Amino acid sequence: MRGPNLLLFLLLIIGALAFWGIALYNRLVKKRNHVEDGWSGIDVQLKRRHDLIPNIVNVVKKYAEHEQDTLEKVINLRNAARGSHTPGEQSKDEQKLSHALSGLMVQVEAYPDLKANTNFIDLQQQLQKIEDDIQYARRYYNGAVREYNTAVQSFPSNLVASRYDFLEAEFFELENPKDAENPEVKF
Repeated sequence: MRGPNLLLFLLLIIGALAFWGIALYNRLVKKRNHVEDGWSGIDVQLKRRHDLIPNIVNVVKKYAEHEQDTLEKVINLRNAARGSHTPGEQSKDEQKLSHALSGLMVQVEAYPDLKANTNFIDLQQQLQKIEDDIQYARRYYNGAVREYNTAVQSFPSNLVASRYDFLEAEFFELENPKDAENPEVKF
C-alpha cells in the first residue's frame, strides 16, 4: 500500500471512527432524553398530587378540627416536596409526604361522616389514581435511568460519555419498600 491507496485507507478508517463516535454520542443523547422525559412524567404526576393535597386537607379540616397538627404537617411536607430539585431530594421528600398522607388516611377512619362525604370520596379516588400514575411514571423513569447509566458506564460508549460530560442519572427510589404501596383507601 503506497501513495493514494494508503491515504484512501487512512481516510476510510478516520471516517469510520468519526461515524462510530457520532453514533455513540447520538445514542447517549437519546438515552439522556428518555431520562429527562421520564422525570418529566414523574414531575407531572407529583404536581397533580401536590395540587390535590390542599383539597383533601380542606375537606378533612371541616370534620377534624382537632387534627390540625397532622394537617399542617401534610401541607408542610407537600411544600417541601415541591421545592426539591434533584430526583434524590424529591424521592426523600415524597417518601415523607406519602407517610404523612397514609397517617392522615388512618385518622380519617375515626370520622364516619367524612368517609361518607362525596367530595372526600372523590378526592380519595383521585389520590389513588395519582398514586398509581406516580408508580408507573417512576418505573418508566428508573428503566430509562438504568439504560442510560449502563450506556454511560459501558465500554466503548463510556469514552464518548466521559469526553462530553454525560453524567450518571439518579434513580427515583424509595428507601422503605412499604412506601411503594399505594395508600389504602377505604370507603
